[in-house]
Amino acid sequence: MPVMTEYPPGTPCWADLSTPDATVSSAFYAGLFGWELHSPPGSDAGAYAFFVPAGTPPDEAPARVVAGLMPLAGGQHRPSWNTYVSVADADATAALVSGAGGQVPTAPMDVDGQGRMAMFADDQGAIIGAWQPKAFHGAGLVNEPGCLCWNELACRDTGAAARFYQRVFGWQADTSQMGPMTYTEWRLGGRPVGGMVHMDEDWPEGIAPQWMVYFAVADCDAAAARAGELGGQVRVPPTDVPAGRFAVVSDPHGAGFTIITLAAAG
Repeated sequence: MPVMTEYPPGTPCWADLSTPDATVSSAFYAGLFGWELHSPPGSDAGAYAFFVPAGTPPDEAPARVVAGLMPLAGGQHRPSWNTYVSVADADATAALVSGAGGQVPTAPMDVDGQGRMAMFADDQGAIIGAWQPKAFHGAGLVNEPGCLCWNELACRDTGAAARFYQRVFGWQADTSQMGPMTYTEWRLGGRPVGGMVHMDEDWPEGIAPQWMVYFAVADCDAAAARAGELGGQVRVPPTDVPAGRFAVVSDPHGAGFTIITLAAAG
């Protein structure tokens, strides 16, 4: 499994889980993806922690992290998976967000010498993070079973989103037909860095625009069934798409994510 050591600015680089109960969450993702929780030396039980593949030697854990876990205190935001994009300057990105009509609920701040981060809402309210790397660059392992493999925006005004993210990250929206629907790839310098779907009339009105994280699995059907056995829910059953076979599930606290068995490159 190749180890990622850097992410060009404008590339999604990390995902973490906001959860009210780290013990329940770690048990769920251990059973689903084979993850175990790794806490940096000296950290306490309520601190930020990292998921790594089970059996990872402690000295290799920092280079093999696959996602993060952030405990929620009472009254904080709902449980969710959060996407982060690597940036050269978090403060400059925050200014671009404000100038493009978004909001910055978590202003840029330093994180223990690891980097500088901010959380913002785009002009339709979808939450996404910016990460300016220092010692920590992002996920060490990606695009393999049990690892982050895609990040996708669902929103109701794709034209507005295209303008917003082009201004903030320099992304270009490349929209094409995918069966009966259209799908947009975000491209940076010609390479795909994420996706976007239109929330049409089939989406309930109460669902807000959101960023979704995708994790690769070896068998989508088996993983979806396992998620249910572990106390999660299957929101969208396993379905074939050109990229592979996917399902949308949620963990026991309601944090949603997508699992996908990627189609073989050919």
